[in-house]
Amino acid sequence: MLQLNIKDETSRLRAVILGTAESNGPTPSVEDCYDPKSIEHVLAGTYPKEADMVLEIDAVAKVFEKYDVQVFRPQVINSCNQIFSRDISFVIEDKIIRANILPNREAEIEAIRYVWNQIDRKNRIILPPECHVEGGDVIPWNDYIFIGTYSGEDYPELITARTNMDAVIAIQELFPHKTVKSFELRKSNTNAKENALHLDCCFQPIGKGKAIIHKNGFLIEREYEWLVNFFGKSNVFEITKDEMYNMYSNIFSISEEVIISEKSFIRLNTWLRQEGFIVEEVPYSEISKQEGLLRCSTMPLIRE
Repeated sequence: MLQLNIKDETSRLRAVILGTAESNGPTPSVEDCYDPKSIEHVLAGTYPKEADMVLEIDAVAKVFEKYDVQVFRPQVINSCNQIFSRDISFVIEDKIIRANILPNREAEIEAIRYVWNQIDRKNRIILPPECHVEGGDVIPWNDYIFIGTYSGEDYPELITARTNMDAVIAIQELFPHKTVKSFELRKSNTNAKENALHLDCCFQPIGKGKAIIHKNGFLIEREYEWLVNFFGKSNVFEITKDEMYNMYSNIFSISEEVIISEKSFIRLNTWLRQEGFIVEEVPYSEISKQEGLLRCSTMPLIRE
């Protein structure tokens, strides 16, 4: 049996689900894209090729191997995009919570069924159907659970709005001893630079009490300011609109000291090293064309 344990984003990682780009399927049509950035690349003829994405994910797998992390991979489904394992489920404490995701992604859940079957049944949570949530919006942080949401009246029209207030309430009920803090995110179906697809696309806490943040990803300035004050201004690395678009906040912590980051994130990686982090650089720019990066394609199961 797997003894799940996730209380934060930075404790030493021991087990993780890492997505796969194998048999990723053909370039989708614009109608079949889930986000504005993918649409951009489909229209420009620059949508990523499977072979390139396989190499990028393999580079991450090698880093996990180096740090002795147990890695689970989804069973490969023919012609299906299974890169973003964070979308389909997430772990808080000893519970795995199935995301109620876009309906045409159900098969992705089945591909990690063998992992679910290793978890005590009482710790497998499926939220009611009205609760929409994806793992990229959920950031456990010690006594807090930070959740990105969108409660505008146009929620049903926004394919980029993935987590609703019903889910926020349900998660608060599941973890009554924690403070659940929700943040309204800026959404756009058409402009990737004005769209925070998930909370981890504009914010992520990292080790040593620091955080990466993009102000414009938050609809309500007061909520952004709360986060800056929570971590302390000197501990926060502010990223620009272009850096958010390139997914600077979507890196991944193996521990308090070790971070996997995209090799082209020069300003961020330089700062991280100045702050005493070990930065494991990988190529991930092809995968990022689908508006997801390292946190999106990893789903931690056990941290120490």
